[in-house]
Amino acid sequence: MNGATTTALRADTIDGLAPEVSVPTYDRSRVRTGIVHFGVGGFHRAHQAMYIDRLLEQGGATDWGICGVGVLPADRRMRDVLAAQDGLYTLSVTEPDGTWRTRVIGSIIEYLYAPDDPEAVIEKLADPATRIVSLTITEGGYNFSATTGEFDAAAPAIRADLAPDRLPRTVFGLVTEALVRRRARGIAPFTVMSCDNIEGNGHIARATFAAFARLRDRELGDWVESAVRFPNSMVDRITPVTPAEASAELSRRYGLEDRWPVVTEPFTQWVLEDSFTLGRPDLDDVGVQLVADVAPYELMKLRLLNASHQALAYLGYLSGYRLVHEAAQDPDFRRFLLRYMDREATPTLRPVPGVDLDRYKHTLIERFSNPAIGDTIARLCAESSDRIPKWLLPVIRQQLGGRQGSGEIDCAATIVAAWARYAEGFDEHGEPIDVIDRLRDQLKALARRQRDDPTAFLSDRTVFGDLIDQTRFVDAYVTALRSLHARGAEATVAELARDERQ
Repeated sequence: MNGATTTALRADTIDGLAPEVSVPTYDRSRVRTGIVHFGVGGFHRAHQAMYIDRLLEQGGATDWGICGVGVLPADRRMRDVLAAQDGLYTLSVTEPDGTWRTRVIGSIIEYLYAPDDPEAVIEKLADPATRIVSLTITEGGYNFSATTGEFDAAAPAIRADLAPDRLPRTVFGLVTEALVRRRARGIAPFTVMSCDNIEGNGHIARATFAAFARLRDRELGDWVESAVRFPNSMVDRITPVTPAEASAELSRRYGLEDRWPVVTEPFTQWVLEDSFTLGRPDLDDVGVQLVADVAPYELMKLRLLNASHQALAYLGYLSGYRLVHEAAQDPDFRRFLLRYMDREATPTLRPVPGVDLDRYKHTLIERFSNPAIGDTIARLCAESSDRIPKWLLPVIRQQLGGRQGSGEIDCAATIVAAWARYAEGFDEHGEPIDVIDRLRDQLKALARRQRDDPTAFLSDRTVFGDLIDQTRFVDAYVTALRSLHARGAEATVAELARDERQ
């Protein structure tokens, strides 16, 4: 397509796109909103919105279209892009051999930006047609401590939302006000469906939304906890921040202009608890696993995939890698990951119905190694204080407590030590590291004390709880941290990789 005129993606242009681009054949004008989704980013557009698009393409689910909602300043860009493109965007699946399969997704039919008009968002949520409210608001978006499990009622945004006669601005305030209005109007409550990477995400959503509602009124909180359904789910599809060159690649391949495309891997999985207040789309018709108990699948994904991503993050960055596939293709890193997964994470898992865990673990490494994804190490390193306590520290705690306290923890302790070393803010060549974390300042201050006080980083009990009191963990952590300081990340990984049992 070099030299050809590009076609801007809009509803009135999709019929003229290159034949290699799959486009909706359903009539989008007949689709009505049944799902309101908070947090329309790359993952939602590669996952949930894709599944709804598949259903629409099959000729059903016309009352399950998606209305996206943004609440953060960064969401303005999504508002503007989707407005310019009539809610359309491209989803490109990239194979390891460089093959692209691109489709225009049409399931997002509305988008509301809450700071523009919070009342419009509340009324959309209160509309009887809205039967599911779904969430990808990130691990930190639930406003609770991973150490104590407590909802942070003192957070400024929460306190502001509880002020009398003020229209809410947070997801908690908007959803709760809509539930209050539905209750007053005799409309059954919608289902709140978390799609975030948190163990027991439905349980966490119930606890946090009920806690917020209880701050408004105790009886209201009790009603939210008992009357609203919060199904658990496990979601999986590696979807990096859209590469800067993706738009140019779409133009080159197809003569297509998309202002915010999505690029993702071929693999996708969604395991969902079948518990809904007002029905659900026929998601099982498009590959979603509807189950009674999500927990085994959820633990498998969080403790194998997500925690392994954390291993690749800090150790990979300190070793000089900047792309995920580069680190994952390193033989020592592959052996290190397998040792962590086999000997530390797997003993903490429950039996997973229908899953061959050995095959799953090797498939993960192949997925990480896909060069076509272009996933960055920096993405995996961001917001560690929200991720490590939820994905990795539970493995350590269970290994310390299980099998008479003799479970292996060397790899997991090394990952935590690598995070601490990364948080010092400079790499092994003295180059600065841009640490992106809501606790950045306090973590960097602790990390910069650790050459003299090797347990300084662990002293933050809001992150680590009582792990600093666990002698076996502290010993493994300090050994790893000293190795990282004295020999570097590559040598530290190589030593642990040599002991991987095949």
